[in-house]
Amino acid sequence: MNRSKDWIDQAKRDLDRARLDIQYEFFEWACFTLQQSAEKSAKALCLKLGIDTWGHSITNIIKFLKEKIEISNELIESAQMLDTFYIPTRYPNGFSVGKPGDYYNRKIAMEALDAAEAILRFCEVYINQ
Repeated sequence: MNRSKDWIDQAKRDLDRARLDIQYEFFEWACFTLQQSAEKSAKALCLKLGIDTWGHSITNIIKFLKEKIEISNELIESAQMLDTFYIPTRYPNGFSVGKPGDYYNRKIAMEALDAAEAILRFCEVYINQ
């Protein structure tokens, strides 16, 4: 059974949740949730293509997909940026002082939103074929 639709649907919900976090200025959570959205989008595409993946690195998943389909360097750069949000957005020991909320702002969250939307749109094109 191919569950790619379930994964892409959850990726969309994560994107919606991140928008709420941006609205209420939980920028660290928005960045983490956007990383999750892009990860789930990439995993959905892997499922659609019959590729088994493991791990949380969007960059690695996208680079692996690049061996099968054409992927722009811009999309890889979006994945790289989003991967930086996987741990430090959630844990105070990700920084030498302060809490994650001290290090993220609207500009960073909006850049993450653009990156996650680009990855989701790219993956959705292949999933819907």
